[in-house]
Amino acid sequence: MVRLLAATAFACLFAVSVRAAAPDCPNDGTVRFGVVPGEDTMTLGPIYDRIAKLMGERLDCEVKVQFGTSYTATIEAMRAGRVEIGVYGAFSYVLAHQMAGAEAVAGYANAEGKPSTYTASIVTWPGSGISSLKDIVGKSFAFSDPASTSGHLIPAYGLRKHGIDPDRDIRPMYTGTHTASFEALRNHKVLVGEMNSTVISAATVQGIYHADDYVRLWLSDPIPGGPFTVRGNLPAEFKARLTGVLRTLDLSGLPDRDMKILGRAGSHGLVPVNDADYNGIRDVVQVLHIDLSKMNE
Repeated sequence: MVRLLAATAFACLFAVSVRAAAPDCPNDGTVRFGVVPGEDTMTLGPIYDRIAKLMGERLDCEVKVQFGTSYTATIEAMRAGRVEIGVYGAFSYVLAHQMAGAEAVAGYANAEGKPSTYTASIVTWPGSGISSLKDIVGKSFAFSDPASTSGHLIPAYGLRKHGIDPDRDIRPMYTGTHTASFEALRNHKVLVGEMNSTVISAATVQGIYHADDYVRLWLSDPIPGGPFTVRGNLPAEFKARLTGVLRTLDLSGLPDRDMKILGRAGSHGLVPVNDADYNGIRDVVQVLHIDLSKMNE
């Protein structure tokens, strides 16, 4: 009986030791992972949960995903110390770096193992009466979020380069997410709108995107993929360990469908990026005369 009790006690101790978090895990063993609401959270939620599980296994900490209600809400969560990891778009990262001390450390790899890129576009639908950018003056236009790269910054830059003032020459509406902009176009609620390649990939996988249903009026140059970031004021040793995990995270075990929905088909993991990779976005911000200090008010 004594041996049985001793064996049971040892088993319990072993079980506890397996579940115990690493001693440097914050928040009693929990790392909070903030994600901007770029797409349908019902679709992306399970995917990011799987990514968080892979992070947690490497960190020996529990990683919990938190979707923001807006881009700026996710930035504010990092500024207020409510998340340790954040995934932003390229533009919202530039804002998060300035306002919340976010530090870009990793990004999705492409099929060649280099940081991935994507594109923004301006589209309409057949029968809208619009065949070129000059036809959109005075028309309704669906952007996703003011702090979105492909959902606002880059399309606005494209309009301005073609002599169209994105603040005065169109009737902008902000839908909140790329998915909502896509649905507004798909259901002809607006005449023109933004549509990025990530949304197109996800909608294609879901069987709801067909190229013949849209007319592309403009396509951007490649845009750097949004980074995985760490909060700059984390304890130095944990930040270094977290950065190392993110820069070498293997995603090859995820279903191929997950990566297609994320617009990262062919990617098998994350690779290092740094703040300087987003200087091109800062140049666009200057061209558009955007005051970043007012974006998160």
